[in-house]
Amino acid sequence: MSQKLNSNLEVSKKINELQFSILLKQQLSLVQDIFSYGLVGHEALLELLISRRILTKVNISCLDGTLFQTLYTSDFQVIQQGLRNYFPNGLMEFKSSLDLDYKNLQNLLQNYRYQEADRLTQKKLCNLVGLDDDNKRNWLYFTDISQIPSDDLLMIDLLWRIYSREKFGFSKQRQIWLANNCNWNKLWQNIGWTYKSQPLRYPNEFNWSLNAPHGHLPLFNQLRGVQVLSALFNHKAWTS
Repeated sequence: MSQKLNSNLEVSKKINELQFSILLKQQLSLVQDIFSYGLVGHEALLELLISRRILTKVNISCLDGTLFQTLYTSDFQVIQQGLRNYFPNGLMEFKSSLDLDYKNLQNLLQNYRYQEADRLTQKKLCNLVGLDDDNKRNWLYFTDISQIPSDDLLMIDLLWRIYSREKFGFSKQRQIWLANNCNWNKLWQNIGWTYKSQPLRYPNEFNWSLNAPHGHLPLFNQLRGVQVLSALFNHKAWTS
């Protein structure tokens, strides 16, 4: 009884610390630490996720994505049932301006299936500019980019960010690009799209895990020159 009480007190203390933490590295460490306490820790993390997403409805962040992904690996049936009850469609509700469904993309990302999510992301972007599944062209020209609705582009980017601990996403790539004075070669090096100045070969030479460099994913016509990516980085979504 004393040991259980001590565990509850320790978990409560760490949950309180997690709630007030603003440093991502500390948040990730605390989530794993709390999860290691077994059922009491898993229940506390689930309660925190419910509080953030359903009760207080704070702005969604990668902390929510990390909580969900971590709890998704729980071996306790009560935790899995709780996730199904409270988050039957994942963490986010989708309001696509063109009625596209992003639930399948969210499902892939929350399960760390980044390679499949990358292919689906490209498909969704093509759909957003009017290229349906029957169209022979499954890539974008730079002239297509301005047709992508801002809300949809931001939604796709947010999904990538919250389910990658802020490592991936178009906005992360743009941030690195700007930090390197818009130098493309430095961008390729920083996000790991080249090795010894040579482009990586798709798909086997790319890293489809959280061990990849910041900004490594999603891929975006990386073999078709810089015009398309330049248009994306200059999309009005990032500045409006």
